[in-house]
Amino acid sequence: MAAKKPKFSVGDKVVHPQHGAATITKKVKQEFNGEKRDYYVLDIATEQLTVMVPVDSMEDLIRPVISKTAARNVLKSLKEPPEEAGSNWSRWYKVLNEKMTSGDIFQVAEVVRDLTYAQQTKGISPALKRMLSKARMTLISELAFSLQIDEEEATKRLDRALPVVEPAGD
Repeated sequence: MAAKKPKFSVGDKVVHPQHGAATITKKVKQEFNGEKRDYYVLDIATEQLTVMVPVDSMEDLIRPVISKTAARNVLKSLKEPPEEAGSNWSRWYKVLNEKMTSGDIFQVAEVVRDLTYAQQTKGISPALKRMLSKARMTLISELAFSLQIDEEEATKRLDRALPVVEPAGD
């Protein structure tokens, strides 16, 4: 039985669920707990960070960057009505956190949309501001890779796609 060809290779643009868009820069052999394994080294686009992922578990952890069509659909999804926290903030925070770590860019986009709306209408806590910032960077990095534009242009497109909410007068 022939070994199946790896789905990913050096030079590929990929997405890590916790860190966002990345480029596979090299393949290395590392010994860990007395066991030699092949790893891909990922250069994370949004952080000064490299992450090593075992080649044999890449497909479980990493996914390809979304297509241009999917990127356009992500931007469209930002126009949908936001979900609000309601009275249970801790539950909302947990839901947002789960979306952030899902690896699904549409869920990350929902976090950006919902937290941007909450920030514009009520203000959000420092923890939620950090989450919004991370969600924006994750989204921008993948949009940049997908649409083959720079981060600045991806940021502009994201900001244009987000609805602007005027604070309600009392």
